[in-house]
Parts: sequence; structure tokens; C-alpha cells
Amino acid sequence: QVQLVESGGGLVQPGGSLRLSCASSGFTSNYGVIAWFRQAPGKLREGISCFSTSGGRFYAESVKGRFTISGDNAKGTTSLQMDGLKPADTAGYYCAARPRAWCGSDWDDPSVYDSWGQGTQVTVSS
Repeated sequence: QVQLVESGGGLVQPGGSLRLSCASSGFTSNYGVIAWFRQAPGKLREGISCFSTSGGRFYAESVKGRFTISGDNAKGTTSLQMDGLKPADTAGYYCAARPRAWCGSDWDDPSVYDSWGQGTQVTVSS
């Protein structure tokens, strides 16, 4: 496993932007996939984006065109640029890692990840 720490959450008005970061310690080249999930109160954890060292980028339909994921393989960090935020984006955001080099068709399944950060809160409200 690796240790993950998210940062960058906060309160933003509808239409605004935030940039979340996920830093890993104990990073090894085996952990080539980092994904972002979010969870609102009373709802299931939702996979929203995946980044892999092999070059893959995946997005949930709910965020496609508004969110952009990027990563720095050498530093073991991943960022999620969130633009055009909506009240429906309000949730706790978590990054997760798994020991492989491609996201795969199951990238949005929380059970396939063995390392999780503690989460950062994003609130979109006027």
C-alpha cells in the first residue's frame, strides 16, 4: 500500500473552479493508477476520474468536459482540475491507488483499490 493525502478542497460558488491534489508517500512504480472518487451524504462512493502511468485518462459522464485529471509520475502526484462546479458536485473527494499500470474497465469500482486518502471536502454553494 501507499499513503495518500488530498488537498485543495473548500467552498466555491456555482460556476467556480477548484484544483485538488493527491500526494503519495512510499510511492513505488508498481502503483501506476490513481483515481478520484467522491461521496455525498447518503450516497454511494462514485468514481469520477482515473489516471494511469500508461497514459489512460477516464472520466465519469457526470464530470466529463468539466474536470481534468493530470499526474506527475516522477513525484507520485495527481491533480484534479474542476471547472464549472455545480451544487451537485458537493461531496467528500478521495483519491485512491492500485498496483497496476492501466485504469481498466473497473476503474470506478472502489473495491479494486487498496490505498485511500483521508478525503477533502468540496462544497459548491452560493
